[in-house]
Amino acid sequence: MLAITHPAPGVLELATRPDPTIGDRQILVAVRAAGLNRADLLQRAGKYPAPPGWPVDIPGLEYAGDVQAMGSAVTRWHIGDRVMGLVGGGAHAELVAVDEREAMPIPPGMRFADAAAIPEAFLTAWDAMVLRGRTVAGDRLLMHAIGSGVGTAVAQLGRALQLSVIGTSRTAEKLERCRVLGMMHGVLTTSPDWPARVGDPVQVIIDTLGAQALEHNIGLLSPRGRLVVLGTMTGGRAPGIDLSAVLRNRLEIIGTAMRVRSLDERIDLVARFVRDVLPMFGDGRVTPIVDRVVPMREIADAHRALESNATFGKVIVEW
Repeated sequence: MLAITHPAPGVLELATRPDPTIGDRQILVAVRAAGLNRADLLQRAGKYPAPPGWPVDIPGLEYAGDVQAMGSAVTRWHIGDRVMGLVGGGAHAELVAVDEREAMPIPPGMRFADAAAIPEAFLTAWDAMVLRGRTVAGDRLLMHAIGSGVGTAVAQLGRALQLSVIGTSRTAEKLERCRVLGMMHGVLTTSPDWPARVGDPVQVIIDTLGAQALEHNIGLLSPRGRLVVLGTMTGGRAPGIDLSAVLRNRLEIIGTAMRVRSLDERIDLVARFVRDVLPMFGDGRVTPIVDRVVPMREIADAHRALESNATFGKVIVEW
């Protein structure tokens, strides 16, 4: 098979690799399209190695394609079924092997490029909002970098779950586009007083920024509020933070990541997502937001686009 590899930090190459072998409960998927994520940029730079059991030099955390082969104990799928899902790596290849219980059906009529924009963004958003953040209808939720793939998912899921979503961005245009998706109030972080513009305290914050936002985040949470940390784009260390507000207001700081979860954790999350969220794509309550689709052979252009921070929604690569 052909695959995108990173043989050295900072290098991307199109190379030939052996086809994956499958176990009894695995399916072999022909990847038609795959999402690009910041984890892929970090892995290319040598800063985010693949977890054990996944290809060490083939990035890619989400895929959409069709079933080409099945292990002897597979019961959920048939040859030709259209599936999508998350993996620990290896999705930027023509073929990927996954446990049958981790794969999800692609909504009827949806193109592969749109389906590839669902797994990472929507599983991460729903997990952070509902399972980690424990939101309930009427809650105020603050999403940083709301123009990202996860952010556009949060805006839509927030509307479906009857939350009041506040979003931050450095770009006014992205905030306007997110209002259409369900965001109630937008805040430009280019303004020095942006925390005051959030308004009333929020019950949940979903943060991709990290260190530079931590002090503000703590100050914006209501008593018993939850800060769910998804990323550290502005750094992973925040010295000099006064923790007295955390104690006084009984706040929770919750870290979460998809890639490091065990197989059992991923299977449970996928089952709940298929039951509770996947129907929303069928009835139009939510939809994947794709900024651009780039040929896999031009993946370096896709990396540059994502690094520019100018994209809105997901960057997708396809064969």
